Order: sequence, then structure tokens, then C-alpha cells
Amino acid sequence: MMKKVFLFLTLLSVCNLLSAQTVSEKIRKSFQRFMSDSQMKHAAVSLYVIDAKTGQPVFDVNSQMGLAPASTQKIITSVTAFELLGKNYRYKTSFGLITEHGVTQTICIKPSGDPTLGSNRYTQTSFGRVFDRCYEQLSRNGYKGGLISFLIDSTGFETNFIPDGWVWQDIGNYYGAGSGPINWRENQFDVSLKSGDVPGSKTEIISFNGSKERIGMFINEVKTAAKGTGDNAYIYLPLSNGEYRIRGTIPAGESNFSISGSIYSGTEYLVTDFGKQITQKIKGNYSANTQFVYRKIPDSARMVYTHESPSLDSIIYWFNKKSINLYGEALLKTIALEKQGYASTDSGVVILRRFWKGKGLDPEELNMYDGSGLSPLNRVTTHAQVEILKYAKERNWFPAFYDALPEFNGMKMKSGTISDVKGYCGYHKAKDGREYIFSFLINNYSGKTGPVVSKMFKVLDELK
Repeated sequence: MMKKVFLFLTLLSVCNLLSAQTVSEKIRKSFQRFMSDSQMKHAAVSLYVIDAKTGQPVFDVNSQMGLAPASTQKIITSVTAFELLGKNYRYKTSFGLITEHGVTQTICIKPSGDPTLGSNRYTQTSFGRVFDRCYEQLSRNGYKGGLISFLIDSTGFETNFIPDGWVWQDIGNYYGAGSGPINWRENQFDVSLKSGDVPGSKTEIISFNGSKERIGMFINEVKTAAKGTGDNAYIYLPLSNGEYRIRGTIPAGESNFSISGSIYSGTEYLVTDFGKQITQKIKGNYSANTQFVYRKIPDSARMVYTHESPSLDSIIYWFNKKSINLYGEALLKTIALEKQGYASTDSGVVILRRFWKGKGLDPEELNMYDGSGLSPLNRVTTHAQVEILKYAKERNWFPAFYDALPEFNGMKMKSGTISDVKGYCGYHKAKDGREYIFSFLINNYSGKTGPVVSKMFKVLDELK
């Protein structure tokens, strides 16, 4: 009987080995065809695949080469956040009142860097829900309206909201929103434009977040393009004169074409919105010159309401599903704030690299400048990404992480895209039951992204 069991296990081991060799050979041939394509002539490419159960390499080309990962870097930030913050971690933003000379007219806020504050992705974080709950408690504790000032205690937060290396064309648009002590409505706004009837004609800005207010803050250089050309307009943050510039094109014949931009100061955004809502509550008994200052909250202040964010696993769900760069930058700073008391991107990177060094990874494989992958300065290896994905698979929070990964080409994997960079990394279970972990990064390919994606999928199809 023992001989039969031994023989069975031996045959099973041989079959698995032959299967792995077969998959390796299939990938090798497919990858050779991929690399002979004209789009790859000047590209730097890395593909690393391991068996998820044994950890043994199935295919390896340039797995130690540092490449720009784009948004595939989000898996590194996600896994690190799960480990260092915990899946049940919640941000807490506290609101209070300061009374001077018997009059309560200063609202103080102790922020936490919460990236979900005012976000419509969750019921409990929406602008209306946060304001109503906050205003209710402020009113119960003596706030009667009148001249409004805000005191923001940003102790422990760096003043630089934008990570190093972010491109100017990116940071004015919704996906380029930076992270500060207060992030409000994901630091995004919508601008609606009306196009002309013929290509080359002027366009008109008709609203900011659905209102005519603040449209004067934009210099509109957008032109009309042919119908069906889509959104090719970009918003540029002001350098000195306080005015945003919008450049590019939108299709002809559009009466209400919306594009999304980023607000640099989430604090100013929140203060402005709160001021407008308070005006409506107290029917005009409010000075339009709402002011805010950054200063430590005095001991005399009465903190009356604390807003809690959704749990970390919910935040990471949207972080990866919708690739929200703001969430990554906030998480990296939060790791630094929680572990050493000061929220900065650089400190977060140092802590992240130190953590993975302790797990056996060479920190030089994680040459990171941000938490989201938007910076083209980032360089990571496919080996590091696969090792981090392998580590995640053994953790008790893995189901939440796995659920947060999007699905492309029938595979659970995170994608990444910046200029001339494309990547995918994740997990796949083949028809024969074998499980794989992989990372596939390409830098400096030629031509359009669509054909590159199709060709990458053909290589990854060999894992099916």
C-alpha cells in the first residue's frame, strides 16, 4: 500500500513538473514573438511568473530590472497599508468650537489626512452627510452663525501636497489630485463646457460644480474638435496668478461637456463649501469672507464631533478598483504619521522600504517617489511586485485585497498606465488548477497603447 502511495505521489510530482515546463515553454515562445514586434524595438520589458503554491519561477526575463510601474505600484502601497495600519483602520477628523469674548465664531478642525472625506463613493462620507452631522453638533454646542473663521490644526503634516516627479499636465486634472491634511470631495471638481458647431471654434465654460460661481478662475483655451473625438482637454494648475488654464479640445455640438480637475488645497475647498452651506442654514447671516488659518488647536477649544472614515479594506477596494491616486498618496503619508508622528511622502517611502527589507526584499528594488505610481521617477522590479503579491496571499486580510483587484482579460490583476508605460500584475488560476502570480512591465514602447495591451494579453493567455 505504501509503495502505491509513493508511486502515486511521484507520478503526480512528475506531472506537475512537466506541466510547469510546458507552461514555461509556451510563455517563452509567446514572449519571443512579443519581443520581435516593432512596438518593442526600443522598449525595456520585464516579465516574472511564479507558481503560487511552490514559489518557484515559471518564467523570468529581467525580473531585477527597475522599471516605471505606473499604477501597478498601488499593490505595493495596498499590501503595506494592510500590514502596517490594519484592515479595520479608520481615519478620524474632529470638529470643535472656540469661544472668545463670550462669542463662538471659530470652528476648529483636527484633520487626519482622510482621503474619503466628502467623497460620494460611500454613503457616510458624502458632502451632505458630513456637513449635516457636523453642523448639528456644532449648533447643539453653541454655534449660532455669524462671521465664520476656521482654525486648522495641521500639526504633523508636511506642507508639500504634490509628490516629486508628478507632471504638470497631470496635477491639474482629477487623477493628479495631491494629498494634504484635509482632503475634501477627493480634491476634485467638475467644469462643464459648451463647444461650437464646427472644428476650430471657441468653447465656453458654463459651470463649476454645477454653479456659475468661480468660473472666473479659469482661462479657457479649449477649442472645438470633430464630433466623436472625445475628451482631449487638460486643466493646468496656476503657477502664480491664481487662474487655471484649460487647453485641448472637446467634440463639436456639446451643450454640457464635463471634465474633472483637481483642487490644490482641500482645506480651502472644505471651508468654502461649509461656508456656503452655513449661509443657507442661517439664511444669509454670514460674511462671505470666510477665513482659515493653520495653527495648533488651543486647550480651551471644545471638540464636539468626530467623523470616521470607512475601514481601510473599503478604502483599498476603491483605491485599486478605480485607481484613485489620491488614496495612495494619503495612505503613504498616513503610514508615516502613524509610525513616526509626521505625515510626509518621503518618510512613508522610507518606512515602506524598511518594512520590506525586513521581509527579505532588497529595498533597492523599491525605488519609489509616491504611493500611487503616477510619478514617472518610480522604479520597481517585477520580482519585488511578485514577492509582495506572494506575501499577501498568506495574510488573513488577503480576501479583501484580492476582491479589490480589477479583472482584465479574465485575470485578477492591477493595471498601470502612464506615458509610454504599461503594466499588469496579479494572480491567475489556470484550467488545470495551477495558480500563478505574475508581473509584466513595459517602458518606452512605440505607438499606441491599445495594440500593446492586446499583445501583452496574448502572452499572459499562456497561463490559462
